[in-house]
Amino acid sequence: MIKAILVASLVLMSGLTAYAQKATADWQTKLAQIMPLLGHRNWIMIVDSAYPLQSTPGVETVETNADQMEVIHQVMTTIDKSIHVRPVVFMDAELPFVPERDAPGVTAYREAVKTALAGQKITPLPHEQIIAKVAEVGKTFHVLILKTTMTVPYTSVFLELNCKYWSDAAEEQLRKTMSAGAKP
Repeated sequence: MIKAILVASLVLMSGLTAYAQKATADWQTKLAQIMPLLGHRNWIMIVDSAYPLQSTPGVETVETNADQMEVIHQVMTTIDKSIHVRPVVFMDAELPFVPERDAPGVTAYREAVKTALAGQKITPLPHEQIIAKVAEVGKTFHVLILKTTMTVPYTSVFLELNCKYWSDAAEEQLRKTMSAGAKP
């Protein structure tokens, strides 16, 4: 009986190890495959382990089984290497108010994410507003959610993709020119 339990435990553990290895490889492969297809108005989200599975049709969730900082670095590097998109970064407005006593590790995370996103403008929004925005976007555009092993609340990083080769200022000027009826 004990031998059967040990064998079953080993089989289960090897299966979990295989799943963990597969999840890690799959999210990186998925990111590499989908990046050329993504464009402005698509989103990539790097979320904590309690982030809910959304049912909006355009929202796809992938379990990474990876550390959140590792996923942030990989995603930002992949976006940086792309020729067509740049990130517009949103984070939960609640994060600066989460106390260390209630969420051990939050202070270190805040510093690490600030370093990982250095040079990026980060727009804070209440968590519920971001989820609602993503649900709305997912009705028309693809949203890739990369779920991590993070167990600190309000630590998700939300990246709305925008066009890399067309600036916000250029778009604003184009709209002004069009409304004035003038051609360049």
